[in-house]
Amino acid sequence: MALFAIVMALLLEQVRPLAPGNPAAAQLRRWVRGVGHAVDAGGRQHAWLAWTLAVIVPALAVMGVHWLCLWLAGWPLALAWNVAVLYLTLGFRQFSHHFTGIRDALDAGDEERARQLLARWQQVDASALPRSEIVRHVIEYSVLSAHRHVFGVLAWYSVLSMLGLGPAGAVFYRNADFAAGYWRRKLQSADQPISAALGTLAAAAWRAIDWLPARMTALAFAIVGSFEDAIDAWRQYATREGNVNDGVILAATSGAIGVRLGGAALRPVPQAVGIGPLPLPADLNDELPGEPAIPAHFTQVVGLVWRTVALWLLLLVLLTLAHVLG
Repeated sequence: MALFAIVMALLLEQVRPLAPGNPAAAQLRRWVRGVGHAVDAGGRQHAWLAWTLAVIVPALAVMGVHWLCLWLAGWPLALAWNVAVLYLTLGFRQFSHHFTGIRDALDAGDEERARQLLARWQQVDASALPRSEIVRHVIEYSVLSAHRHVFGVLAWYSVLSMLGLGPAGAVFYRNADFAAGYWRRKLQSADQPISAALGTLAAAAWRAIDWLPARMTALAFAIVGSFEDAIDAWRQYATREGNVNDGVILAATSGAIGVRLGGAALRPVPQAVGIGPLPLPADLNDELPGEPAIPAHFTQVVGLVWRTVALWLLLLVLLTLAHVLG
């Protein structure tokens, strides 16, 4: 069921992508905000309760509906429910329009337009970026977005689905990501701040949840790219200071396609609502080896990502056949 649900959800998302302000995203934002306001009282136990309500309870509810579908109508209804949940949590079109717009602007020679699109996408100050730095940042943000919106979701969904928990893994992963980002911004904002305990807990939980998926994505990039260079960059550059999970992915990307990533991170601008910028590892102030980023690398990144999707689907096919034949 997992394989068919993933394929159907990806196809559906390509045909009818979700709008950025879709009702599901708005409802998730209201839920996380409401839980924080109602439960967060500054203590560590309150932080655990808030995080559990925001992340684990929706995943359990989704799992319960999955079991109810199986009980009422068997696998066809459960498959439909899996597809619906994956449609809301998994997909390239949730971020790929930003990548495409910036790439097209650079192809047309309109660097100012590319800077504006990058700034609007990540809520950062990109006004002084040269062309090569625009390309570098777009590659970095794009591969991290592909991991968080596609490969990380695939990892958690596939594992928990094989355990009979339905699409709970997809909701668990995406909610943990959203909650950590939302509460991080609130912790840095004077508007409706949260406790330090909640912000710290959410960040630590997200790092733990993303630890294995990040390494699975990096390994997949190595397999479908330049394996030796990707593994070498991963070993030498991924574990420096900063967000190690993101560092693993970016180091593997750099080696897999031979592009020089890293350098000074962009300065974020204040943002009250929305997804907000993906945090880049602090250690990327040191550049990774490889060729300077140029627009031609966009094509290599797209190929790397789609080959990784094909690798995931092949793995799921093999697991499905082993289950059927076993």
